[in-house]
Amino acid sequence: MKIPRFYGDLGAYIKQGKVLVIYGPRRVGKTTLLNDFLSGCKLKYRMDSGDNIKVQETLSSQDFDRLKEYVADFELIAIDEAQKVPQVGQGLKILVDQMPNLQIIATGSSSFELSGQIGEPLTGRKNTLILYPIANLELRSLYNPYELKEKLRELMVFGTYPNVMTAPDKIQKQKILEELTHSYLLKDILEIERVKGSKILLDLLRLIAFQVGSEVSISELASRIGIDAKTAGRYLDLFEKSFVLYNLRGFSRNLRKEITKKSKYYFYDNGIRNAIISNFNDIEIRNDTGQLWENFLISERLKKASYRSIFSNKYFWRTWDQKEIDYIEEREGKLFAYEFKWSGKSKPPKEFLGAYPNAEFKTINKENYLDFIL
Repeated sequence: MKIPRFYGDLGAYIKQGKVLVIYGPRRVGKTTLLNDFLSGCKLKYRMDSGDNIKVQETLSSQDFDRLKEYVADFELIAIDEAQKVPQVGQGLKILVDQMPNLQIIATGSSSFELSGQIGEPLTGRKNTLILYPIANLELRSLYNPYELKEKLRELMVFGTYPNVMTAPDKIQKQKILEELTHSYLLKDILEIERVKGSKILLDLLRLIAFQVGSEVSISELASRIGIDAKTAGRYLDLFEKSFVLYNLRGFSRNLRKEITKKSKYYFYDNGIRNAIISNFNDIEIRNDTGQLWENFLISERLKKASYRSIFSNKYFWRTWDQKEIDYIEEREGKLFAYEFKWSGKSKPPKEFLGAYPNAEFKTINKENYLDFIL
């Protein structure tokens, strides 16, 4: 089964004088996306991998004559796994500046950003796309709303990584997720940062996994796994940059009793979250359905906002006396508040309406959630 991706036509995103950079978590389909585009490309192109030693030597040489010889006669250059090339940003900068008619695509994992190879050298010279695990927005081209709802429980447990979604059965899905978690999830961090091993990172993620939807105390997390709070904070920042976790902060504008300094963390994929805690049980026999539901909606909303270019500030809201709203977007000069319930409806706290009388409030449940994520 081929799942169409939102960025199916990469040609629409290639701009003259700019490198098209595609990055995101490992194993989400960046190479497949690139290959699909090139298979129908009418330009004369060259595709190489950053794993190739000669490609590494050429692109990192910063020798224009050598670079010019490398791209001679080609209209499009595509570099997959470009993060493997030392100082790749500098090499691509030279090509963009000296040969502005040459079209360039570079794909890479999140270590692109972790290593800082691309950001500074290509400032003003790149167009960036982030590819996530498959979004319901993309699945809509294959399934109608009824069919999507039929798949909901499975998506909440196994997530939406491409290889997981196309696996033939639940056993295979589970095996793929376990391999993803232990072989790929932390690879960028372990390659780029001075981290002694994966155990302490997985221990930290496991604690976060059990606290999805709850406020997180970094000092408490650090104490439980035997590291200092500064180190724990650095690891959490790395998880964010490598698209493992998303940090949602508290919102406050008026009330002195509103909580603002704490954060809630969500996984970009439910399957990864469940693999970390080794729980792939069906929704009906779990005691964390509310957490899975909340994580699923947050991650799908983030994908939608990214793909549809919906710009907003995102928060949760809570007071010291435990009045709360799961998710708030500040956009178009207005507040939009959402409470996530697997079933039923809820009313907004009086304190919130009193402080923000012009805000809109809506409960998102399994009956109406498709409007929220599609």
